[in-house]
Amino acid sequence: MAALRSYRSARGLLALDLVRDSALVLSQLDGAHRHPKKFSRRFAGQLLRARMTLGEEQLPVIRLHDLRHTHATVLLADGVPVKVVSERLRHASATITLTVYQHVHPGMGRQAADGFAALLEG
Repeated sequence: MAALRSYRSARGLLALDLVRDSALVLSQLDGAHRHPKKFSRRFAGQLLRARMTLGEEQLPVIRLHDLRHTHATVLLADGVPVKVVSERLRHASATITLTVYQHVHPGMGRQAADGFAALLEG
C-alpha cells in the first residue's frame, strides 16, 4: 500500500486527472489505457534477467498471466468464496470461475465432509 500511495503522489504532481477516483492505476501519462502486451514483455524481460541471475533451474518460465491463475488458485484453496474470486478476476459469472478453476476443488470435498462431520458431532 505504501508503494501505491507513493506512486499516486508522484502521478498527482504530474496531473490531478491521474489521481482522481476514476483514474486508472497504470495508465499512460495522458490517462489512457496501456496495452497489456507492454506489461507482458516487461515481465518476460525481468523474468529472464532473474533466471540468469539465480540460475535457470531455480526459477520456472511463467507468463504474467500465470500470476493471475496463481492468485485465483491460492484464494480458492484458502476457502475464499467463488463469487468473491470471480469478482476479483472480473469474470462475467461465477460459473466461468468454477469451470476454469475446477481443479482446485477435488481435495476440498474431503475437507468439506470432515467439517460437516465435525458439526454433526457437536
